[in-house]
Amino acid sequence: MEPHRRRFVITGAAAAAGLAACIAGPALASSRRALAAMTDGPFYPSRAWRERWTDWDADLTTVQRDGRTRVARGEHLGLDAVVADTQGRLIDGAEVEVWQCDVMAVYRHPGVSAEPGHFDAGFQGFGATRSDRQGALRLRTIKPVPYPGRTPHIHVKLRHASFGEVTSQLFVAGDPGNARDFLWRQVAPQDRPALEMALQPAPAASGLRWLVRHALAVPA
Repeated sequence: MEPHRRRFVITGAAAAAGLAACIAGPALASSRRALAAMTDGPFYPSRAWRERWTDWDADLTTVQRDGRTRVARGEHLGLDAVVADTQGRLIDGAEVEVWQCDVMAVYRHPGVSAEPGHFDAGFQGFGATRSDRQGALRLRTIKPVPYPGRTPHIHVKLRHASFGEVTSQLFVAGDPGNARDFLWRQVAPQDRPALEMALQPAPAASGLRWLVRHALAVPA
């Protein structure tokens, strides 16, 4: 696969079929503004530190360590997304990283205590994947929770040869804490829809509590 290639959105039935498995077409079409750039924050784990661990896949809700499988506490959330630029062109091979705190409001980071009982051992805290040929990707995590001074959010970083690197955050649409969050207030009103995750109840058989379908818009 050529990692720098952009794939153009095809109109009509072919486009609907290609996107149906991951995200609804209207959501992709509505996100014409790129994700607002935001800071890594103090808890972005360095690559060198992450590589000390073996379980940094796209499922943040299970941790395999010491021959045991641990499952994350909290409300499990499926994030189905499509990476597309502001012209609506789908991007394949984009590296997508996410990180967030667990239900105890603790991040996985070398600067945070790893004492047993201080954090949720069933939550990875960080995950990564790549978009496929239709720009689609899937992550499994938990519904973000607030911590002192911040509204619930998920950090996201995207990399690709066509647009470089974009770092932003995804917020829960309608959460009352958003209006009090200092970073949310710095985002221009017209840029906020691209950062808002609309949570929907997940099908009972999915093992999830919530499902999000979201477009991750990057510069053209």
